[in-house]
Amino acid sequence: MIKPQQALHTVFKAVGAAAVIGLAAANVAHAADAGKGKVLADSHNCAACHGVNLNKPVSPEYPKLAGQHADYVFWALRQYQMGTGNPHFGRNNAIMQAQVQSLSPSDMKDIAAYVESLDGDLVQKK
Repeated sequence: MIKPQQALHTVFKAVGAAAVIGLAAANVAHAADAGKGKVLADSHNCAACHGVNLNKPVSPEYPKLAGQHADYVFWALRQYQMGTGNPHFGRNNAIMQAQVQSLSPSDMKDIAAYVESLDGDLVQKK
């Protein structure tokens, strides 16, 4: 015979396990999608400044993006979105600020995944 206390303990364990599984499923649902990122990058015309395959900027002051780490790209986009309203984190570039205002965090993660997936000429100094 199961005691009420044992039954309650079993219920709590089951609820806890369901919560963990639910959180894991939620994280998978928000995984970055490089395919969606390409569509977003194309629709925002990123190549107009950053060049073909985001690797041949039209001007030396624009960075090569192809192959850049997704975490860095996401945070840079987020900083442009914050703009100068936060002097500790924001980036000040009127063109980029206008480009990112309509993007959700999920959109920025998708773009970052796309940028990271591209072959680029980035060189890491050692």
